[in-house]
Amino acid sequence: MSHPVGEEAGAGAHVPHLTGPEHCQDDVKVPISGKIIIASCLLPWELSYGKGGQWKIEPRKGNTALHSSFQHLCSKHSTWDTTLVGWTGKIQPIAKAKPTVHSQQAQQQQQARPTSGVVSTGAKPVRPGMVGRATTFGQSGTPRPVEEVFKISESDRTHVEELLKHKKDVTAGSYGKSVPVWLGDEENGGLDDLTVGEDWERWGMLSQKVLWPLLHYILPTPTDGESERQWWRDYLQFNIAFADKIMEIYKPGDIVWVHDYQLLLVPKILRQRIGSDIYVGLFLHTPFPSSEIIRCLSRRKEILEGMLGANLIGFQSASYLAHFESSCRRILDTQCIDHVVTSDDSKCALGVFSIGIDAARVEAMASQPGIEEKMKAIKEMYAGKKIIVGRDRLDSVRGVIQKLRAFEAFLFMYEEWREKVVLIQVTSPAISESKGIEHKVNELVGHINGTYGSLEFTPVQHYPQYLGPDEYLALLRVADLGLITSVRDGMNTTSLEYVVCQKNTHGPVILSEFTGTASSLTDAIQVNPWDTKGVARTIDNCLRLSSDRKKAIHEKLYEHVTTNTVQAWNCQFLKMLLQSLSVAGGGGGHLTPELDKSVLLRKYRAVKNGGKRLLMFDYDGTLTAIVRDPDAAIPTDKVIRTIKKLAADPDNQVWIISGRDQEFLAKWMGHIPELGLSAEHGCFMRHPHSNDWENLTETADMSWQQKIMDIFGTYTDRIPGTSIERKKCAITWHYRKADPVLAEIQVAECHKLLETTVAVEYDLEVMPGKCNIEIRPKFVNKGEIARRLVEAYVQAQAGREGFVLCAGDDTTDEDMFKSLRDSSLAQDETFTIHIGPSSKETVANYHLPEPADMVDTIGMLVGIVSPVQLGVLPLGQGKNQQQEGYVERGEGEVGGAGVRGRI
Repeated sequence: MSHPVGEEAGAGAHVPHLTGPEHCQDDVKVPISGKIIIASCLLPWELSYGKGGQWKIEPRKGNTALHSSFQHLCSKHSTWDTTLVGWTGKIQPIAKAKPTVHSQQAQQQQQARPTSGVVSTGAKPVRPGMVGRATTFGQSGTPRPVEEVFKISESDRTHVEELLKHKKDVTAGSYGKSVPVWLGDEENGGLDDLTVGEDWERWGMLSQKVLWPLLHYILPTPTDGESERQWWRDYLQFNIAFADKIMEIYKPGDIVWVHDYQLLLVPKILRQRIGSDIYVGLFLHTPFPSSEIIRCLSRRKEILEGMLGANLIGFQSASYLAHFESSCRRILDTQCIDHVVTSDDSKCALGVFSIGIDAARVEAMASQPGIEEKMKAIKEMYAGKKIIVGRDRLDSVRGVIQKLRAFEAFLFMYEEWREKVVLIQVTSPAISESKGIEHKVNELVGHINGTYGSLEFTPVQHYPQYLGPDEYLALLRVADLGLITSVRDGMNTTSLEYVVCQKNTHGPVILSEFTGTASSLTDAIQVNPWDTKGVARTIDNCLRLSSDRKKAIHEKLYEHVTTNTVQAWNCQFLKMLLQSLSVAGGGGGHLTPELDKSVLLRKYRAVKNGGKRLLMFDYDGTLTAIVRDPDAAIPTDKVIRTIKKLAADPDNQVWIISGRDQEFLAKWMGHIPELGLSAEHGCFMRHPHSNDWENLTETADMSWQQKIMDIFGTYTDRIPGTSIERKKCAITWHYRKADPVLAEIQVAECHKLLETTVAVEYDLEVMPGKCNIEIRPKFVNKGEIARRLVEAYVQAQAGREGFVLCAGDDTTDEDMFKSLRDSSLAQDETFTIHIGPSSKETVANYHLPEPADMVDTIGMLVGIVSPVQLGVLPLGQGKNQQQEGYVERGEGEVGGAGVRGRI
């Protein structure tokens, strides 16, 4: 089905779009409500407040592509029920406008300026020294020096919330239901008689001073760290405020779409609160840099983990996606296969979605009658001259300095173009402070004009101000060449708007290869902005292109821009999000329930009258956390005390069944006489009250070991940071310390080589573990040891009530879980526990998130840890307590367990 993208037919109107949930029911296998909650840093409205509860609502400038996305989802062409959640930004006081008095001479000078077709009618030109600092956390057209502090009551906030929610015609645009996020000046952003005015910028300090520069390859300046700590607290509080507001309006089946770097923690916060059933998409509008840059971020893990709370993360280009995958591998040690990142508690799909513009709207606006008058004025001013146009922010990454140097080189190299070409450069205030950029730009402009200009001609026209839509579109239409030289950029929409405006004149566009647009606008003439002479030559070539050549280039660009619109972008992102949910079978697929500790404790205490308990534990990842150096994974004092007390109970049979060798287990756990030990995945056993090890592979052929050592030795030489651990019956190759990207390919190659050669010849099992590969004989494994222990246990029980617990964390422990599943044990007396995320595929019946949870649970059984600490409370005294034991504390009760996890 085809749907128009704007009110008028034109560019992009023929493109089909996913205009509502009814158009995706055939492909989507998860329940969706048809509602989209969009979380964007700022509302598309600027709010001004006057005493007495008076509100003024005006459209916010900037972010035209993103705002067009919102408008499409809220338009009559979409049946999605859309709610927009955004921060209010700085709330200005409503003040009476003072009349501006111009002298007759000043008015004449204003009218005589050679940019009358560029500057907004009646607007006072902004000198370079007057440009105020505007940021994404309060950007408005003109700097306002007033910093009035005032309070906004709850009733006044409710009043404007109703205006934003119900009155779609409060201003010219339409964004559907808008829900403001309120943040005050108080330390915690509190809302009691909301105080605003002085401290509003604090909420964006980390975004402005750390995240935005770093995402654009600008490394932070070292400090004492105290400022960053405060910025991080504010950034966390900012994201929590958004999550709180989303939770107020969220219903099951809703889609949450989070935008950009100011809200990178929101996906994980929502995931922690709601669980796997929430559908969250995240789109990053900025570049994503190399992992070497991300590693410089002090909160790198928290940022990456926060992003991975989403079901789908979208990027502007494939290179940004590749950088994100590399960062996840190197920093979080996650798996990235087929653009899906598997983290501890979820799977997150990655995709490339190059944002477009509302091409039909831009084309319609550029064709309005008033535009023609402004175009005529500009053409008269620069009659007989070629016009090169640029519009950029005054950030170091926008490449304004590189552009000016290239233009200077162009005038130097091609004398024939002097006084025949003019560069009109419009700049707006920077997002992040770029020290010295404005000064350098002014110096370069003055130098070029002084060298190549005259009294009659100025080669560079620099306008450091915002242009109105009419002036901007007129400028794009009259231009002979568009010049964009960003040294690092997300998506440059100026190039897309330029292509639409050049529909009839076919002016070429020169585009930096470092913009996000370059990867999608492949037919544009691309340059390296650092190659000054190369850009100068390209300018000359473009100005000399024949009409036919320009038309051929433009037709391809126009087709791309009018097909890949912002409406199509909405469709593509939502479609992939829903498809990724369907493939996963919902928000996160099958989930293993968390262990019910109250039931565990009741069953543990129910064993009596000569009954016994059997408890089997893996070591690494179950009783101790996985660490980078395997030799450093020694048991803590708490682990030793807990296991010792557990094994001391004569009714308990306690075993550690590990991949560790005999020496390690004897050294750290062998001093507990009542404890049974099994080493090397079941190759050796040491029974309680014995110091002798039984070798279960004594008669096996071990000649295979030398061949394995040779193979592992080859790969160890290839990959720095790898090592070989030779045990008596098994050999393990460790690569945890190796570069994960380098190791990934080599590990797959090594695994395949082993599986197809030595493993077949000697009937060996190739066991991939957590950053290791282990080789051992097939006839012994942890499952075989568990089977032996369970058979002996069942025979000794003779039908009495019992208790069996088995806990492990990786693939080798699945053999134990399978043995217990296939045994004759009563299921209500058997607890198989996977240590790790609930989303991990396992045979176990229950899961616990971390080794510390397992140790605390054992401590609860033996009385070292209070049940109350784990959210388990005893019932009242008497009959009920004897029958029911303990119940898990509810979330709303005092002392109840909160949401686990860390941000």
